Amino acid sequence: MTKRTVLTAIAAVFSSLFVAAVLVAGTTVPDTFEMKTEAYTEHTYHPATLSHKKHIDEYKAACGDCHHDDKGKPLTNLKEGDNVHKCIECHKIPGRKPAAKKGEPKLTDAQARQYHAEAMHDNCKGCHSDHNKQVKKDTGKNGNAPTSCNDCHPGGKIK
Repeated sequence: MTKRTVLTAIAAVFSSLFVAAVLVAGTTVPDTFEMKTEAYTEHTYHPATLSHKKHIDEYKAACGDCHHDDKGKPLTNLKEGDNVHKCIECHKIPGRKPAAKKGEPKLTDAQARQYHAEAMHDNCKGCHSDHNKQVKKDTGKNGNAPTSCNDCHPGGKIK
């Protein structure tokens, strides 16, 4: 074997190992992260922080409680390390939906969810509200899942 053949073989082996590692690694998510995306040129509120670990470990949230397919159906077969699209990849319009102008038809729910902030708020606030109602029903006490702007957005509104 020539030196060139050996070097080519070694490079091929390392390339294969690298590709295999990337495929096995999938998506890694830090325990806690700021929910922001580069698609926004400016924010009205400071980005919310999500504790992925708490939602999974403490609150026993299933992957499909937050992650869904293009028809809104929960992705129930996800497991740690699977590749998951970022919300902005489907809910492509940064910000909130525009207010309906007098005499113009309101956006449908599907149209409103094209706006990233609307989709995020629907998903998070809906789940949090449901949780709080269930706690109230089961215990008579108020739940503690945040549902107001300042509860989720540290530092509140940006001036």
